[in-house]
Amino acid sequence: MKKGPSMNSPAPSSHVVILCHPAPDSFNAAVATRYCETVRQCGQQAVLRDLYAMHFDPVLRAEEQPGSADFVVHPDVLAERALIADAKVVVLVYPIWLGSPPAMLKGYVERVFCTGLAGKDLLSFSSSGNSQVWLEEQGEWQSLLHLFDRYIRHAFAMGSTEHVHFRSVVKGMNERFFSQNMEDVRQAATRACRESAAP
Repeated sequence: MKKGPSMNSPAPSSHVVILCHPAPDSFNAAVATRYCETVRQCGQQAVLRDLYAMHFDPVLRAEEQPGSADFVVHPDVLAERALIADAKVVVLVYPIWLGSPPAMLKGYVERVFCTGLAGKDLLSFSSSGNSQVWLEEQGEWQSLLHLFDRYIRHAFAMGSTEHVHFRSVVKGMNERFFSQNMEDVRQAATRACRESAAP
């Protein structure tokens, strides 16, 4: 008879994958799916949160601001925080629109992220139809890293930060190019699993 894990065995590392794209068949959705598949193949847990499919409300209301007289944390935020609390790795998957993440994702960060993120690793996957060179020439890439990734890491005392960006992502992209990008996702997920399992 197969024995279950002992009471002293550590629980498998958990990854919360936050997907922000309105199209269920988008490149970003494929990234999130491949990441979750790889994590599970590594024997760890992956929880996918598709913000558009969930109809997540990104609007921060006055009573949700810390310090307000009638401060309250709404049930939808409590549910997200509970999932993240059990995770070792927080993964953001999103396109770059007008030089920044979608408003939906920024609203999620504003409403959900809190001090409970301390020590957790942050891994971001972004995509753009433009080339990496163009993003750098416009200053968009540097702004994204400073104003989003690094700010989140330091503001919430998170652990390591990694950002994987996919350039020139367009409809009807070459199958070989798509497969290469999915392999990059697999490798990043494998690294995240290995690092999160380290003592």
